[in-house]
Amino acid sequence: MTDGTTRHVALLRGVNVGTTRLAMADLRRLVAGLGHEDVKTYLQSGNVVFTSTATDTAKLARGIERALADELGLDVPVQVRTGAELAAVAEGSPYADRQDDPTRLLVAFLAAPAAKPRVAELTVPAGENVEYTVAGREIHLHFPDGGYGRTKFTNAYLEKKLGVVATTRNWKSVCALRDLATD
Repeated sequence: MTDGTTRHVALLRGVNVGTTRLAMADLRRLVAGLGHEDVKTYLQSGNVVFTSTATDTAKLARGIERALADELGLDVPVQVRTGAELAAVAEGSPYADRQDDPTRLLVAFLAAPAAKPRVAELTVPAGENVEYTVAGREIHLHFPDGGYGRTKFTNAYLEKKLGVVATTRNWKSVCALRDLATD
């Protein structure tokens, strides 16, 4: 973008999968109310793409978190990536060229890079076939024998083992958000 604006993707953790309910119309309104433009949501799981002149993704995330708390009473962790960062995540998948089934590929987005000693101690639960690659603030996940629904190597597991807030998206969502953010 040449006008001083950047496309961003906000990833909300745990929205519409448990007890935290959030209408996407409310999310769009809230993000637009923060001064961001061209606001679009993807699916019902807390994905929002927007354009902003702001460049500090951590500040953008905190602003959305505060607005969710202040306006809707929701305590929801938010992570923001630029469209370029999301494109790099999709391009950098070590498993995408080996897997035709997008339900077996996921990306866990971390709020911050995990400490190296914790990454070194991360292991797959016994009896599970999971491949993973930690790359900065993302973990690329590959479940060659099945999807994410039956594993113990979940978002909550990663958060506990790494001590970092995470939110996980399947490959179809990662690619769709990349496309929305790089239009």
